Amino acid sequence: MSKVVAVAALVVVLGLVNWSIIEKEKHLAHGDIVYLELAPVDPRSLMQGDYMALNFRVAQQIYDALPKSDNYRGWNRNADAGDGFVVVKLDAESRADFVRIYTGGVLDKNEIKLQYRVRNGAVKFATNAFFFQEGHAQSYEAARYGQFRVNANGEVLLAGMFDKDLKHIIGE
Repeated sequence: MSKVVAVAALVVVLGLVNWSIIEKEKHLAHGDIVYLELAPVDPRSLMQGDYMALNFRVAQQIYDALPKSDNYRGWNRNADAGDGFVVVKLDAESRADFVRIYTGGVLDKNEIKLQYRVRNGAVKFATNAFFFQEGHAQSYEAARYGQFRVNANGEVLLAGMFDKDLKHIIGE
């Protein structure tokens, strides 16, 4: 009897994991494209081994617009924890510019809302790192934009890194 329950639980867990993977793949394939400009994290440690630490200019603008906590955690790290949406305006090439923190209402033409999270006092989008194959760090030094795929709920997934001319960077 316990083996049947264990196998049934395993089937349910594997089914949920696979369903989540399929949903993320659909999101990457069909989500709206938005480019967020990278902001330097720390020039001395921007490239560390097999990943690049990420921060985005719009994250700093969100941080500046949010109320601050009395709980100081360091430079740019005292925003109150929570989730929210930011409204950005897209140019003809889908590059995003900060407009405002979303508080409801109708969006104007060329505006889209993106989900963000505040954790440990800092604003984050989907991820704070981009991992790549070992030995390809030099290829990613030209990265200036992160391409995100955005679904109808404003959820974002990082799809790739792009240079200043929005040319896709592929590690070599």
